[in-house]
Amino acid sequence: MSKQEISDQEIKADLMNRLFRKHCWGAKYLPLDTLKRWISKRIRDGKRLDRLVRQLVNEDYLILHKGGKTVSLNPRRSKEISEYIRRFIA
Repeated sequence: MSKQEISDQEIKADLMNRLFRKHCWGAKYLPLDTLKRWISKRIRDGKRLDRLVRQLVNEDYLILHKGGKTVSLNPRRSKEISEYIRRFIA
């Protein structure tokens, strides 16, 4: 599978899964640059990643910290996040 064949939903699920595995909920956050570097091994388009992160923040799945430089999962949406990850990552 080439890098461009990965769907937006799969990338979103992968972003949230990486935060999930690191237990980054609420006040425990991860630098956004680090998260992008991990994902860039699967997809090279940085603008697409920025757009998808922005969509997850607008959908209230992610919380931005420190002026948008760090990110964590929204603990109020934990059930929906785990279902989303299960649906798109098999």
